[in-house]
Amino acid sequence: MRTRLRIGSGAGFAGDRLDAAVVLAERGQLDYLAMECLGERTVALAQLRKLRDPRAGYDPLLERRFRALLPLIKRNRFRLVTNMGGANPLAAAERVAAIARELGVQLRVAAVTGDDVLDRIDHRQKAMETGRPLDSHGALVAANAYLGVDSILPALRSGAEVIITGRAADPSLFLAPMVHELGWSLDDWDRLARGTVAGHLLECAGQLTGGYFADPGRKDVPDMAKLGFPFADVTADGTARFGKVAGTGGRIDRMTATEQLLYEVTDPGAYVTPDVVADFSTTALAETGPDAVTTSGARGRQRPEQLKVSVGYRAGYLGEGEIGYAGSNCVARAELAGAILRERLANRFAELRVDVIGMTALHGPTLSKKALAEGARPYEARLRVAARATDEAGALLVGEEVEALYTNGPAGGGGVRRSVAEQIGIVSCFVPRAQIRVATKVIEA
Repeated sequence: MRTRLRIGSGAGFAGDRLDAAVVLAERGQLDYLAMECLGERTVALAQLRKLRDPRAGYDPLLERRFRALLPLIKRNRFRLVTNMGGANPLAAAERVAAIARELGVQLRVAAVTGDDVLDRIDHRQKAMETGRPLDSHGALVAANAYLGVDSILPALRSGAEVIITGRAADPSLFLAPMVHELGWSLDDWDRLARGTVAGHLLECAGQLTGGYFADPGRKDVPDMAKLGFPFADVTADGTARFGKVAGTGGRIDRMTATEQLLYEVTDPGAYVTPDVVADFSTTALAETGPDAVTTSGARGRQRPEQLKVSVGYRAGYLGEGEIGYAGSNCVARAELAGAILRERLANRFAELRVDVIGMTALHGPTLSKKALAEGARPYEARLRVAARATDEAGALLVGEEVEALYTNGPAGGGGVRRSVAEQIGIVSCFVPRAQIRVATKVIEA
């Protein structure tokens, strides 16, 4: 067994940058690179793509990412773990293997399946968020359980250089290599909690190195156009030291680490994952060098017997339209345009929003009126109108009405944009761990 492991974070969401991951792969001296690319809505939308095409459903950027990374995996001898499989991990693994053959890179790719539980959940079970039966929200299209370390370990033990999962819990992508390489027991709750802290800090990539932290003049972050993604050196007791590749932008210190530690955490004393209930409040963070933070001391409790399930349902169509106004009296003209559209679209939609971006879109009209009373005079304003419809034809009407403002007033409107998109709603439920049927398939490339 190893006594130390270096694992890097190559992505924090589906649309993340590729160049920072390549820098880590080239210069990070990694043992593992983990790429977290799957959110709740992301996997539900992936299920929709798979319904249209059984060969689809994995991350749209998978091909670009692996064309850049596969040669580096072989050359620099690290392994890659990712949830880019989305709704179709097996098709993703087959595509990666095909790319590897095309590039002349010999390796093994493992697909981890079993998170799709749409055929096993009770559709009448009440959703956590609403207390209503799941199927009362709309036609269900996806139900994906958050898998943990135990589901990924067989793929790691297979020797595959690339492991592709579907909906695995974000920290578990990082924790699984720690358990595998450092020889941790799956009931060593304190070590699992410390590894989960490390995984949680790494899972959003550039957020730890200052990306989401930055607030100019208050919390400055250097050279953000070249933001480096983080890595962690994890020891056998779960202590982790975080850093980034020398010469990359960003910063890692106690402030950036603390913000990321608390990100998406409702109860720091009981952060529930499929692997452990971690007590983040017992974590010690210390700056141990330039752009270096060490975490230690987290405690953990027994893992839950039920796994959270993210359930996606068809939620209708969103129709949107935007138009811009500039110059003297631009806000008043945008507000008049909004009033016209409110009247013309009245009683057609259950949900209709009319916002002046830069004035009312985020905090409503109260604060914008206060700002105008205090002398704010924007030189430009943009009207956005959005409505949720039950069908595509109804959603199209929103953009059509916005575009008609070109000649039907008020004066000076321009830059119209219009769009229609099917909407996926998300609610949650639980499934007993015993109902999960995980399988691993290894493909030789």
